[in-house]
Amino acid sequence: MPGVRRDSVAFTVVVTVAVVLGALLMLLILALSGAPGILLLATALAALPVGPVVAVYLWLDRYEPEPKHLLAYALLWGAFVATIAALVVQGVGGFVVGLADTVSLAVVAPLTEEASKGLFLLLLLWWRRAELDGVLDGIVYAGLVGVGFAFTENILYLAAAYNGTDGTGPGGVTGVTTIFVIRCVFSPFAHPLFTAFTGVGLGLAVMSRNPAMRILAPVGGYACAVLAHALWNGSTVFGFGSFVLAYLVLMVPAFVGMTCLAVWARTKERHMLTLALDDAAARGLIPATDIGWLVDLRARRIARRHARTEGGDQAAKAMRDYQQAAIELGFLHHRLLRGTAPKDWQARGQEFLVRIQATRPGFAFPGQVVPQR
Repeated sequence: MPGVRRDSVAFTVVVTVAVVLGALLMLLILALSGAPGILLLATALAALPVGPVVAVYLWLDRYEPEPKHLLAYALLWGAFVATIAALVVQGVGGFVVGLADTVSLAVVAPLTEEASKGLFLLLLLWWRRAELDGVLDGIVYAGLVGVGFAFTENILYLAAAYNGTDGTGPGGVTGVTTIFVIRCVFSPFAHPLFTAFTGVGLGLAVMSRNPAMRILAPVGGYACAVLAHALWNGSTVFGFGSFVLAYLVLMVPAFVGMTCLAVWARTKERHMLTLALDDAAARGLIPATDIGWLVDLRARRIARRHARTEGGDQAAKAMRDYQQAAIELGFLHHRLLRGTAPKDWQARGQEFLVRIQATRPGFAFPGQVVPQR
Protein backbone atom coordinates (compact mmCIF):
# COMPACT_ATOMS: atom_id res chain seq x y z
CA MET A 1 0.00 0.00 0.00
CA PRO A 2 2.40 2.71 -1.18
CA GLY A 3 -0.13 5.53 -0.79
CA VAL A 4 -0.85 4.61 2.80
CA ARG A 5 2.87 4.40 3.56
CA ARG A 6 3.55 7.80 2.01
CA ASP A 7 0.75 9.39 4.01
CA SER A 8 1.96 7.72 7.20
CA VAL A 9 5.53 8.86 6.63
CA ALA A 10 4.41 12.43 5.86
CA PHE A 11 2.31 12.56 9.02
CA THR A 12 5.11 11.09 11.14
CA VAL A 13 7.76 13.45 9.78
CA VAL A 14 5.64 16.60 10.13
CA VAL A 15 4.43 15.80 13.64
CA THR A 16 7.84 14.62 14.86
CA VAL A 17 9.62 17.74 13.60
CA ALA A 18 6.92 19.97 15.09
CA VAL A 19 7.09 18.18 18.45
CA VAL A 20 10.89 18.35 18.63
CA LEU A 21 10.97 22.05 17.77
CA GLY A 22 8.12 22.77 20.15
CA ALA A 23 9.81 20.85 22.96
CA LEU A 24 13.09 22.72 22.49
CA LEU A 25 11.34 26.09 22.51
CA MET A 26 9.23 25.16 25.53
CA LEU A 27 12.29 23.96 27.45
CA LEU A 28 13.96 27.29 26.67
CA ILE A 29 10.91 29.20 27.95
CA LEU A 30 10.77 27.10 31.10
CA ALA A 31 14.49 27.55 31.70
CA LEU A 32 14.09 31.33 31.52
CA SER A 33 10.91 31.48 33.60
CA GLY A 34 12.12 30.47 37.03
CA ALA A 35 14.47 28.52 39.28
CA PRO A 36 14.94 24.81 38.50
CA GLY A 37 13.55 23.79 41.88
CA ILE A 38 10.30 25.64 41.28
CA LEU A 39 9.95 24.15 37.80
CA LEU A 40 10.50 20.63 39.14
CA LEU A 41 7.79 21.19 41.76
CA ALA A 42 5.44 22.68 39.18
CA THR A 43 6.08 19.78 36.78
CA ALA A 44 5.44 17.19 39.48
CA LEU A 45 2.17 18.85 40.51
CA ALA A 46 1.05 19.32 36.90
CA ALA A 47 1.71 15.63 36.20
CA LEU A 48 -0.57 14.38 39.00
CA PRO A 49 -3.90 14.64 37.11
CA VAL A 50 -2.43 13.44 33.79
CA GLY A 51 -2.49 9.73 34.60
CA PRO A 52 -6.13 9.54 35.79
CA VAL A 53 -7.46 11.66 32.90
CA VAL A 54 -5.51 9.70 30.29
CA ALA A 55 -6.79 6.46 31.85
CA VAL A 56 -10.37 7.65 31.27
CA TYR A 57 -9.73 8.13 27.57
CA LEU A 58 -7.99 4.77 27.26
CA TRP A 59 -11.00 3.19 28.98
CA LEU A 60 -13.28 4.75 26.37
CA ASP A 61 -10.98 3.61 23.56
CA ARG A 62 -11.33 -0.13 24.13
CA TYR A 63 -13.45 -1.36 21.23
CA GLU A 64 -10.89 -0.42 18.61
CA PRO A 65 -7.79 0.75 20.50
CA GLU A 66 -6.02 3.44 18.53
CA PRO A 67 -2.33 2.95 17.70
CA LYS A 68 -0.29 3.75 20.78
CA HIS A 69 2.18 5.89 18.85
CA LEU A 70 -0.66 8.09 17.56
CA LEU A 71 -2.03 8.52 21.07
CA ALA A 72 1.46 9.48 22.24
CA TYR A 73 1.75 11.95 19.36
CA ALA A 74 -1.56 13.52 20.46
CA LEU A 75 -0.22 14.06 23.99
CA LEU A 76 3.10 15.43 22.75
CA TRP A 77 1.42 17.73 20.23
CA GLY A 78 -0.72 19.23 22.97
CA ALA A 79 2.18 19.54 25.40
CA PHE A 80 4.67 21.18 23.04
CA VAL A 81 3.35 22.18 19.62
CA ALA A 82 -0.06 23.57 20.57
CA THR A 83 1.29 25.43 23.60
CA ILE A 84 4.16 27.03 21.70
CA ALA A 85 1.95 27.95 18.75
CA ALA A 86 -0.62 29.54 21.05
CA LEU A 87 2.04 31.45 23.00
CA VAL A 88 3.68 32.79 19.83
CA VAL A 89 0.42 33.86 18.18
CA GLN A 90 -0.91 35.46 21.36
CA GLY A 91 2.41 37.19 22.01
CA VAL A 92 2.76 38.58 18.49
CA GLY A 93 -0.90 39.53 18.34
CA GLY A 94 -0.76 41.30 21.67
CA PHE A 95 2.37 43.21 20.67
CA VAL A 96 1.07 44.27 17.25
CA VAL A 97 -2.57 44.97 18.11
CA GLY A 98 -2.07 45.96 21.73
CA LEU A 99 -5.08 44.11 23.13
CA ALA A 100 -6.00 44.38 26.80
CA ASP A 101 -5.26 41.37 29.00
CA THR A 102 -8.95 40.68 29.52
CA VAL A 103 -9.65 40.68 25.77
CA SER A 104 -6.67 38.42 25.15
CA LEU A 105 -7.78 36.01 27.87
CA ALA A 106 -11.44 35.83 26.86
CA VAL A 107 -11.14 36.10 23.06
CA VAL A 108 -7.65 35.62 21.65
CA ALA A 109 -6.63 32.71 23.87
CA PRO A 110 -9.66 30.54 23.06
CA LEU A 111 -9.33 31.20 19.33
CA THR A 112 -5.61 30.47 19.13
CA GLU A 113 -5.44 27.61 21.63
CA GLU A 114 -8.34 25.67 20.15
CA ALA A 115 -6.92 26.20 16.66
CA SER A 116 -3.45 24.99 17.67
CA LYS A 117 -4.90 21.92 19.41
CA GLY A 118 -7.36 21.19 16.62
CA LEU A 119 -4.61 21.31 14.00
CA PHE A 120 -3.43 17.86 15.12
CA LEU A 121 -6.88 16.44 14.38
CA LEU A 122 -6.84 18.04 10.94
CA LEU A 123 -3.44 16.51 10.19
CA LEU A 124 -4.77 13.17 11.37
CA LEU A 125 -7.81 13.58 9.14
CA TRP A 126 -5.65 14.57 6.15
CA TRP A 127 -2.94 11.91 6.37
CA ARG A 128 -4.33 9.19 8.67
CA ARG A 129 -8.03 9.43 7.91
CA ALA A 130 -8.54 5.69 8.29
CA GLU A 131 -7.76 6.01 12.02
CA LEU A 132 -10.81 8.23 12.56
CA ASP A 133 -13.90 6.03 12.50
CA GLY A 134 -16.37 8.35 14.21
CA VAL A 135 -17.24 10.54 17.17
CA LEU A 136 -15.54 8.41 19.82
CA ASP A 137 -12.20 8.45 18.02
CA GLY A 138 -12.49 12.22 17.68
CA ILE A 139 -13.17 12.59 21.41
CA VAL A 140 -10.23 10.35 22.34
CA TYR A 141 -7.64 12.07 20.15
CA ALA A 142 -8.93 15.55 21.04
CA GLY A 143 -8.98 14.68 24.72
CA LEU A 144 -5.36 13.53 24.74
CA VAL A 145 -4.24 16.66 22.89
CA GLY A 146 -6.07 18.66 25.56
CA VAL A 147 -4.41 16.68 28.37
CA GLY A 148 -0.97 17.43 26.95
CA PHE A 149 -1.79 21.11 26.53
CA ALA A 150 -3.14 21.38 30.10
CA PHE A 151 -0.02 19.67 31.48
CA THR A 152 2.40 22.22 30.02
CA GLU A 153 0.12 25.18 30.69
CA ASN A 154 -0.27 24.08 34.32
CA ILE A 155 3.52 24.03 34.73
CA LEU A 156 3.66 27.67 33.61
CA TYR A 157 0.73 28.68 35.83
CA LEU A 158 2.08 26.87 38.91
CA ALA A 159 5.57 28.33 38.48
CA ALA A 160 4.12 31.83 38.05
CA ALA A 161 1.88 31.31 41.09
CA TYR A 162 4.87 30.37 43.24
CA ASN A 163 6.86 33.36 42.00
CA GLY A 164 3.88 35.66 42.58
CA THR A 165 4.00 36.89 38.98
CA ASP A 166 0.54 35.69 37.97
CA GLY A 167 -1.23 38.55 39.74
CA THR A 168 -3.67 36.26 41.58
CA GLY A 169 -2.14 35.93 45.00
CA PRO A 170 0.79 36.34 47.37
CA GLY A 171 2.93 33.67 45.76
CA GLY A 172 4.79 30.91 47.55
CA VAL A 173 3.09 27.78 48.83
CA THR A 174 -0.26 29.58 49.17
CA GLY A 175 -0.24 30.66 45.54
CA VAL A 176 0.76 27.21 44.28
CA THR A 177 -1.89 25.51 46.40
CA THR A 178 -4.64 27.80 45.11
CA ILE A 179 -3.74 27.25 41.44
CA PHE A 180 -3.24 23.51 41.97
CA VAL A 181 -6.69 23.11 43.50
CA ILE A 182 -8.40 25.19 40.79
CA ARG A 183 -6.60 23.78 37.75
CA CYS A 184 -5.44 20.28 38.71
CA VAL A 185 -8.15 19.16 41.14
CA PHE A 186 -11.39 20.87 40.08
CA SER A 187 -10.81 21.35 36.35
CA PRO A 188 -8.20 18.94 34.95
CA PHE A 189 -10.72 18.08 32.22
CA ALA A 190 -11.19 21.68 31.01
CA HIS A 191 -8.84 21.66 28.00
CA PRO A 192 -9.73 18.08 27.00
CA LEU A 193 -13.40 19.05 27.18
CA PHE A 194 -13.01 22.16 25.01
CA THR A 195 -11.07 20.35 22.30
CA ALA A 196 -13.49 17.42 22.43
CA PHE A 197 -16.06 19.64 20.69
CA THR A 198 -13.69 19.87 17.71
CA GLY A 199 -13.19 16.12 17.89
CA VAL A 200 -16.94 15.51 17.81
CA GLY A 201 -17.25 17.75 14.76
CA LEU A 202 -14.54 15.85 12.90
CA GLY A 203 -16.07 12.53 13.92
CA LEU A 204 -19.44 13.58 12.53
CA ALA A 205 -17.76 14.73 9.31
CA VAL A 206 -16.06 11.35 8.85
CA MET A 207 -19.35 9.53 9.34
CA SER A 208 -21.38 11.79 7.06
CA ARG A 209 -22.12 11.23 3.37
CA ASN A 210 -23.25 14.86 2.99
CA PRO A 211 -20.49 17.09 1.51
CA ALA A 212 -21.82 20.16 3.32
CA MET A 213 -21.85 18.30 6.64
CA ARG A 214 -18.23 17.34 6.16
CA ILE A 215 -17.35 21.04 6.21
CA LEU A 216 -19.93 22.42 8.61
CA ALA A 217 -19.46 19.81 11.34
CA PRO A 218 -15.74 20.51 11.98
CA VAL A 219 -16.32 24.28 11.77
CA GLY A 220 -19.24 24.01 14.18
CA GLY A 221 -17.21 21.83 16.53
CA TYR A 222 -14.37 24.33 16.57
CA ALA A 223 -16.84 27.19 17.19
CA CYS A 224 -18.32 25.32 20.17
CA ALA A 225 -14.82 24.65 21.51
CA VAL A 226 -13.93 28.35 21.27
CA LEU A 227 -17.23 29.42 22.85
CA ALA A 228 -16.90 27.05 25.80
CA HIS A 229 -13.27 28.08 26.28
CA ALA A 230 -14.15 31.78 26.06
CA LEU A 231 -16.94 31.50 28.62
CA TRP A 232 -14.63 29.64 30.98
CA ASN A 233 -11.76 32.12 30.62
CA GLY A 234 -14.13 35.08 30.76
CA SER A 235 -15.54 33.92 34.07
CA THR A 236 -12.14 34.37 35.71
CA VAL A 237 -12.13 38.07 34.80
CA PHE A 238 -15.12 38.83 37.01
CA GLY A 239 -13.86 37.27 40.22
CA PHE A 240 -14.13 34.03 42.15
CA GLY A 241 -17.93 34.11 42.35
CA SER A 242 -18.28 34.19 38.59
CA PHE A 243 -15.71 31.43 38.27
CA VAL A 244 -17.68 29.16 40.62
CA LEU A 245 -20.92 30.00 38.79
CA ALA A 246 -19.35 29.17 35.41
CA TYR A 247 -17.96 25.95 36.87
CA LEU A 248 -21.35 24.81 38.14
CA VAL A 249 -23.49 26.10 35.27
CA LEU A 250 -21.14 25.52 32.32
CA MET A 251 -18.32 23.12 33.08
CA VAL A 252 -20.09 20.46 35.12
CA PRO A 253 -23.08 20.08 32.74
CA ALA A 254 -20.78 20.17 29.69
CA PHE A 255 -18.51 17.55 31.23
CA VAL A 256 -21.44 15.31 32.14
CA GLY A 257 -22.94 15.78 28.67
CA MET A 258 -19.67 14.97 26.89
CA THR A 259 -19.19 11.91 29.12
CA CYS A 260 -22.69 10.68 28.31
CA LEU A 261 -22.03 11.27 24.60
CA ALA A 262 -18.79 9.29 24.76
CA VAL A 263 -20.40 6.37 26.61
CA TRP A 264 -23.35 6.41 24.20
CA ALA A 265 -20.96 6.43 21.24
CA ARG A 266 -19.14 3.43 22.66
CA THR A 267 -22.42 1.56 23.17
CA LYS A 268 -23.44 2.43 19.63
CA GLU A 269 -20.12 1.09 18.38
CA ARG A 270 -20.99 -2.35 19.76
CA HIS A 271 -24.31 -2.38 17.90
CA MET A 272 -22.65 -1.10 14.74
CA LEU A 273 -19.88 -3.68 14.93
CA THR A 274 -22.38 -6.48 15.43
CA LEU A 275 -24.28 -5.52 12.27
CA ALA A 276 -21.12 -4.98 10.23
CA LEU A 277 -19.53 -8.26 11.29
CA ASP A 278 -22.80 -10.13 10.71
CA ASP A 279 -22.69 -8.88 7.13
CA ALA A 280 -18.98 -9.74 6.86
CA ALA A 281 -19.71 -13.25 8.13
CA ALA A 282 -22.52 -13.66 5.58
CA ARG A 283 -19.92 -12.87 2.90
CA GLY A 284 -17.58 -15.52 4.31
CA LEU A 285 -14.98 -13.08 5.66
CA ILE A 286 -15.04 -14.32 9.27
CA PRO A 287 -16.81 -17.19 11.11
CA ALA A 288 -20.21 -16.08 12.42
CA THR A 289 -19.56 -17.96 15.68
CA ASP A 290 -16.69 -15.58 16.49
CA ILE A 291 -18.77 -12.41 16.54
CA GLY A 292 -19.97 -12.70 20.12
CA TRP A 293 -16.35 -13.01 21.26
CA LEU A 294 -15.42 -9.83 19.38
CA VAL A 295 -18.13 -7.28 20.11
CA ASP A 296 -18.35 -7.85 23.89
CA LEU A 297 -15.43 -6.44 25.88
CA ARG A 298 -15.80 -8.90 28.75
CA ALA A 299 -15.99 -11.80 26.30
CA ARG A 300 -12.78 -10.55 24.68
CA ARG A 301 -10.94 -10.73 28.00
CA ILE A 302 -12.30 -14.21 28.71
CA ALA A 303 -11.21 -15.36 25.24
CA ARG A 304 -7.68 -14.01 25.75
CA ARG A 305 -7.35 -15.73 29.13
CA HIS A 306 -8.66 -18.96 27.64
CA ALA A 307 -6.19 -18.77 24.76
CA ARG A 308 -3.28 -18.21 27.15
CA THR A 309 -4.38 -21.09 29.40
CA GLU A 310 -4.81 -23.53 26.53
CA GLY A 311 -1.99 -22.47 24.20
CA GLY A 312 0.40 -20.23 26.10
CA ASP A 313 1.80 -16.86 25.07
CA GLN A 314 1.78 -17.66 21.36
CA ALA A 315 -1.94 -18.46 21.35
CA ALA A 316 -2.68 -15.37 23.45
CA LYS A 317 -0.80 -13.19 20.97
CA ALA A 318 -2.65 -14.78 18.05
CA MET A 319 -5.95 -14.11 19.83
CA ARG A 320 -5.09 -10.42 20.41
CA ASP A 321 -3.96 -9.96 16.82
CA TYR A 322 -7.07 -11.67 15.50
CA GLN A 323 -9.41 -9.60 17.66
CA GLN A 324 -7.73 -6.37 16.59
CA ALA A 325 -7.78 -7.25 12.89
CA ALA A 326 -11.41 -8.44 13.02
CA ILE A 327 -12.56 -5.29 14.83
CA GLU A 328 -10.73 -3.05 12.37
CA LEU A 329 -12.32 -5.02 9.55
CA GLY A 330 -15.72 -4.44 11.19
CA PHE A 331 -15.23 -0.68 11.31
CA LEU A 332 -14.00 -0.61 7.72
CA HIS A 333 -16.90 -2.79 6.58
CA HIS A 334 -19.37 -0.49 8.34
CA ARG A 335 -17.96 2.53 6.52
CA LEU A 336 -18.11 0.63 3.25
CA LEU A 337 -21.78 -0.23 3.81
CA ARG A 338 -22.51 3.43 4.63
CA GLY A 339 -20.66 4.70 1.57
CA THR A 340 -18.00 6.56 3.59
CA ALA A 341 -15.09 4.14 3.18
CA PRO A 342 -11.60 5.58 2.57
CA LYS A 343 -10.19 5.46 -0.93
CA ASP A 344 -7.82 2.64 -0.05
CA TRP A 345 -10.53 0.45 1.53
CA GLN A 346 -9.76 -2.54 -0.69
CA ALA A 347 -6.07 -2.61 0.22
CA ARG A 348 -6.82 -2.07 3.90
CA GLY A 349 -9.52 -4.74 3.88
CA GLN A 350 -7.16 -7.22 2.24
CA GLU A 351 -4.54 -6.46 4.89
CA PHE A 352 -7.03 -7.21 7.66
CA LEU A 353 -8.12 -10.45 5.98
CA VAL A 354 -4.51 -11.60 5.66
CA ARG A 355 -3.98 -10.98 9.37
CA ILE A 356 -7.23 -12.78 10.20
CA GLN A 357 -6.35 -15.82 8.11
CA ALA A 358 -2.83 -15.95 9.55
CA THR A 359 -3.87 -15.79 13.21
CA ARG A 360 -7.21 -17.65 13.36
CA PRO A 361 -5.73 -21.18 13.24
CA GLY A 362 -3.56 -20.47 16.28
CA PHE A 363 -6.22 -20.50 19.02
CA ALA A 364 -9.73 -21.57 19.95
CA PHE A 365 -12.49 -19.66 21.71
CA PRO A 366 -13.95 -21.24 24.86
CA GLY A 367 -15.99 -24.30 23.92
CA GLN A 368 -14.29 -24.62 20.53
CA VAL A 369 -11.61 -26.97 19.24
CA VAL A 370 -8.38 -25.46 17.97
CA PRO A 371 -8.70 -25.23 14.16
CA GLN A 372 -6.32 -27.39 12.14
CA ARG A 373 -4.06 -25.77 9.58
